[in-house]
Amino acid sequence: MDNDVNNSALRDIPGYFAETLRQHGATAKGVDWNGEESQRVRFRQLSKIIAGEDAFSLNDLGCGYGAYYDFLAGRYADFSYAGFDITPEMLQAAEGRLAGKKNVRLALAAEPDTEADYTVASGIFNLRLGVSDADWLRYIERGLDIMARASRLGFAFNCLTAYSDPPKMRPDLYYAAPCALFDRCKRLYSRNVALLHDYSLYEFTILVRL
Repeated sequence: MDNDVNNSALRDIPGYFAETLRQHGATAKGVDWNGEESQRVRFRQLSKIIAGEDAFSLNDLGCGYGAYYDFLAGRYADFSYAGFDITPEMLQAAEGRLAGKKNVRLALAAEPDTEADYTVASGIFNLRLGVSDADWLRYIERGLDIMARASRLGFAFNCLTAYSDPPKMRPDLYYAAPCALFDRCKRLYSRNVALLHDYSLYEFTILVRL
């Protein structure tokens, strides 16, 4: 996707999330999720990309207020965390919450600036606002290319599913075709790809092991 489309896709998103954060604070609703429990379900699916209990490094693309760090810290003893977000207010919230935590780095950026063992993206491919389906799909494909380049061992991401109930689908959200993105990951990035679509949310998670 060219830079014009990328800029168009991301232009209005920081303002949207600055407002959700203002309304709901550093909570799951503050990043436009339904609640804390669904957020934990989501994090559990994404974390299946992490192999074993050894020390690892991880890029969190679209880190929001840093909730995924808390999830990881409750389960892993030794890891390095780098969070990236395009909403200044979200990054400020993350900085306040994670101040003093060891092996944490945060940056205002649309993509990782360093390679890590794993890269994870939760929710960054959902909110398309007024961007067309075709342009948003190109944005997702470019994002997957970025995640693959930034990861040594693997990457994981989630998307809202095209199998959602039509009456509940919002026009400002993008509902992806799971099999199409699985196929892209399988053909371009790795033979070891998993599509997780067996949990209780209207979304899916894809794990790509490199």
